[in-house]
Amino acid sequence: MNAATIRATFALLLVFTASAARAGSTCEDKPLSLQQIERGMALAEAAARQLDAGAADVVLLARAGQDLGKYGLQWSHLGFAYRDRRGPQPVWRVLHKLNHCGTARGDLFRQGLGEFFLDRPQRYEAAYAALSPALQRSLLPLLQDDARVAALHEPRYSMVAYPWSRQYQQSNQWALETLAAASRPGLRGRADAQAWLQAQGYRPTVLKLSPFTRLGARVGMAHVAFDDHPDTQRFAGRIATVTVDSVFAWLPQTGLAQRAESVQQQNH
Repeated sequence: MNAATIRATFALLLVFTASAARAGSTCEDKPLSLQQIERGMALAEAAARQLDAGAADVVLLARAGQDLGKYGLQWSHLGFAYRDRRGPQPVWRVLHKLNHCGTARGDLFRQGLGEFFLDRPQRYEAAYAALSPALQRSLLPLLQDDARVAALHEPRYSMVAYPWSRQYQQSNQWALETLAAASRPGLRGRADAQAWLQAQGYRPTVLKLSPFTRLGARVGMAHVAFDDHPDTQRFAGRIATVTVDSVFAWLPQTGLAQRAESVQQQNH
């Protein structure tokens, strides 16, 4: 979805104030407010404008769906935004993994920029990292092929999935493993993708979680599990997981992407 398309659909979205997707940052079962729609669409339009002006056809796009400030993290969710040139005019689409609310299952979703930013973010801010030209060429056909993008998808979902286990998979982890597969086409399966990421120096974020926090999350949230983490780390409250911030910090070191840029919104 480019900036012109977003403006053309804005009036329709004002009529349908309920969000169609409930898999995302919150599980609120109520319609979006007019202000939420306006702010989400303004952010989508700003992102489209900035991406349209750039040369990249594939970027990693981040949003702030949850407040992770207490862990020193700025962004919560990562997806691939790609320029689809197969129609009469290019449009931006976002491919990402989301957790179905109230369940331990995740699935892949293909959305426009507007939908991506209408998922009740905690902050109406975004950032993106333009991938290297070689990685873009490898990723673009992959992202447009439903069978290929699902090759490394594990539906069993945990929000704090251990990066070096195949028991569960969270959203950012799927994106990172898919990026690894595109970077090294000979890789076979998640184990190979994770081994390649380790060899390339990727280091996950380590969250410090108290026993009380872990117990409360495990009992009250279907999409949180800790049993895939090594016992020594889990009992010490050191929970390693894939975060947007860790991916954005690692990518420029490998030459796979430029440094992340913030989406600049116009003041009205």
